[in-house]
Amino acid sequence: METLTVWQSLLIALWVAAVMSRWLGGGATLTLRFSPLMTGLFVGIVMGNVHDAMVVTASLQLIYMGVFSPGGSMPSEPAIAAAIAVPVALMGDLAPEAAIAVAVPVGLLGSYLYQFRFFINTFLGKYTDKAVEDLNDGAIKRSIIWYPTIASFILFVPLVFIALYYGAPVIADVITALEGTVVIHILEVVGGGLAAIGIATTVYVIGRKDFMVFFLLAYFMSVVLKPLNITMVTYAIFGTLLAAIFVLSKSSGGQAKVVTATEKVETTAEHDGDFFDEDDEDF
Repeated sequence: METLTVWQSLLIALWVAAVMSRWLGGGATLTLRFSPLMTGLFVGIVMGNVHDAMVVTASLQLIYMGVFSPGGSMPSEPAIAAAIAVPVALMGDLAPEAAIAVAVPVGLLGSYLYQFRFFINTFLGKYTDKAVEDLNDGAIKRSIIWYPTIASFILFVPLVFIALYYGAPVIADVITALEGTVVIHILEVVGGGLAAIGIATTVYVIGRKDFMVFFLLAYFMSVVLKPLNITMVTYAIFGTLLAAIFVLSKSSGGQAKVVTATEKVETTAEHDGDFFDEDDEDF
């Protein structure tokens, strides 16, 4: 059974800590935290198997497509889930559906870990209060940026490292031993259902009534064109063209309305001018 080396486990743990601490930048890091795709890519590079890692991560992305955080912690942490589930899937040669069933509980545990990070930050906030009272710019910067980042690395790196170096091979061994049993079948069925729920959540979140026709068009296109083995890049091109046509058609309609309104104003002004001219002449 393949296992993770110390350096592989450490690199993945450092990546997770960088993402969860928002050290890589505010908006960019939030995107990395919400989506497991980049974490899965990083794990694939570290483990030397990008292809299989991205196959598994694409399935994980389906269940987290509708996950977002308006503020605070999320019900699940996609980055932590991918950091553990993808190595387990690669070492145990799991199907993507089975990897999803492994990722869900890991993601839930990751949310509790992130909440504990908030608890730690409450203590660090005292340094911010003191720095504000002293009007010390350098101390404010350190208390807002550096102290929470260092605390996050101290929290996430050891725990994720232990989970990867010691836990992931054990989980992979257990699942490999259960291969061919009803347990694996249950994991695959549950994982497939979770992916469907993620897609449904996304449709519910962004599925405006005037855009539903595009969801239906995409679905039937994928069914009808499946025998042609069209790649996702081709579908992306089709989607871009359809979106451009939709935007252009709306823009053209808006311009037509503006022109029509302008013409009405000009026509009214002309008639008003004629009316006043006639009155002037009669007067």
